[in-house]
Amino acid sequence: MIPAECDYYRAGSVGEALDLLETHADRDPELIAGGHGLVPSMKVGEASPDVLVDIDGVEDLRAVEADDDSVTVGALARHADVAESETLRERALVLAEAAENVGDVQIRNRGTIGGNLAEADPAADLPAAVLAADATLDVQGRDGERTIEAGEFFRGDGETALAADEIVTHVRVPRSRGSETDDTAGAYVKKTHPASGYAMVGVAADVAVEDGEITEARVAANGVADRATRLTGVEDALVSRPAADEDAAESATKNASADLDSDRLRGDVYASSEFRAQLLSTYARRAVETALGRATAEGSIGGDEP
Repeated sequence: MIPAECDYYRAGSVGEALDLLETHADRDPELIAGGHGLVPSMKVGEASPDVLVDIDGVEDLRAVEADDDSVTVGALARHADVAESETLRERALVLAEAAENVGDVQIRNRGTIGGNLAEADPAADLPAAVLAADATLDVQGRDGERTIEAGEFFRGDGETALAADEIVTHVRVPRSRGSETDDTAGAYVKKTHPASGYAMVGVAADVAVEDGEITEARVAANGVADRATRLTGVEDALVSRPAADEDAAESATKNASADLDSDRLRGDVYASSEFRAQLLSTYARRAVETALGRATAEGSIGGDEP
């Protein structure tokens, strides 16, 4: 049951959605597509928009396409479509694997990648993946289009760089980021809260290996702070290490929480900040080990581990 009334409009294009947002700007309009973030908030009274603008019918934003430079994912692509896309599994595995770990089957079949990112839930899976994949987000508003780097997009719990009249239209991942080709590989692993399906801790890792040496590493975590966060200390500790060094992942990740100020470590009813710090080191190691194993064709699978 939704405890408040609202007006509902269904947009057939991005332009029409922007027109509706502008027309009803004084009535607290909200976009809705899959609805798995907004509708539960409306049910408990945390969100009470006067106007809903449904963009789920904008078919132009569903495709997954690739060229020589990047993979482009429409913001309305379902999590299930992202997880199962052969293009993404070949060219941006870390993103596909994160989508595969979202919620349950029902949520993956309805929820959208753009909605997941725009909601900016600290425990959501995809924000860490787009950070590790070095992705950018295309957004469109009344003043035109712009591109936002993933690292600049997330501002805090539920806060992003989006203006009130802007819509995420596409996510772009550079060529071979997080794939299993060209000695570049990615992985996403998480400790799932059994009731909610959200990550108590999730880690996305993307590594590049050349001549047996780690030449680049991007590692990001969700569930541990007010937003998905790069673990730059872990990244720096990995670069220039031999990829075959069995101690590389463990030594680089043993103090993974040092990348976060102690007051940023998240504690709640599900886990204390101290426990999350321990989980972070464990899951960062697993993500890095899996990514390195894939880059050197010796890896195991990622995903959720006990």
